[in-house]
Amino acid sequence: MSEVLSQNEIDSLLAALDSGELEVDDLKENQGPQVKNYDFKRPAKFSKEHLRTLEIIFEHYGRLLSTNLPVYLRKNVQVSVASSEAVTFSEFTNALSNPVILGIINFNPLPGNIIMEIQSSLGYAIIDRMLGGAGLPLEKNRDFSEIELSILDKVLVICMGLFREPWRNVVSLDPFLERIETNPQFAQIISPNEMIAIVTLNVRIGSVEGFMNACLPFLTLESIMDKLNTKYWFSTMQEINDDAYHDNIEALIKRVDVPIKAVLGQSVISVMDFASLQVGDIIRLDRGVEDEMEIYVGNIKKFTALPGVNKDKYAVRVTSVIREED
Repeated sequence: MSEVLSQNEIDSLLAALDSGELEVDDLKENQGPQVKNYDFKRPAKFSKEHLRTLEIIFEHYGRLLSTNLPVYLRKNVQVSVASSEAVTFSEFTNALSNPVILGIINFNPLPGNIIMEIQSSLGYAIIDRMLGGAGLPLEKNRDFSEIELSILDKVLVICMGLFREPWRNVVSLDPFLERIETNPQFAQIISPNEMIAIVTLNVRIGSVEGFMNACLPFLTLESIMDKLNTKYWFSTMQEINDDAYHDNIEALIKRVDVPIKAVLGQSVISVMDFASLQVGDIIRLDRGVEDEMEIYVGNIKKFTALPGVNKDKYAVRVTSVIREED
């Protein structure tokens, strides 16, 4: 218990304060340090600021998944951040079902691994879609076969490669997938009492919806914890140069392949004539030998040209360009 002052001591203390013999700051220094309870089983290693920055990173990651996965699944994919929290690793593993899809990812150059957990319902939907199905989950969960794990391995490698860009403002990553586990007991990457940050992504593939959890151990992120704050995040974001952006887009567009066709001519015949066509028959076109041909880029008439040959190939020589105003 703290010492109780008598009335005389209180009066003397007030008089010393009034006369200036004693300063208030001196009283504050004499007070003991403020003590608060600390749970050593759940050390507060991830602050709200850290979790918020991780959410920003995975919001960017979710947009990349929504853009890239439909190319492989041929299905609309929507990804959003559902929540983030700090728990112990044992709490995370105890909540996992069996079987489950756990991608053990080496977060090179950071030490240690992270875990990407995909709900089994999403895993079955991805497998069904990759094999040409409608992308529906199984009615009853079962163990994954070797072929199914091989398919999931390729999908996880694609998802893992998308980590580089969202983390670029914090650290330059070169991650790689070490293995896939379906039993939580074989995914003990750290001590059960170690703290981890869990970022939960809500994933919708067509009509199938489920969760994808990113397990980020403190030991892996410890060296970059000072960078996991919004102040550092926005201070390191480079301003986008519009000219450089346009040049980059133009360079990418120039490498896109477009179909082009040269139409020699057209003709209209009856169904009876078409049905009676034989080898050696001649179809008369609507153009003369010296007339120019129409060149189409996609379905747009873009050039006129004259027919000819180049070495052993048929060719055309462009004679004019058709502008949009024409």
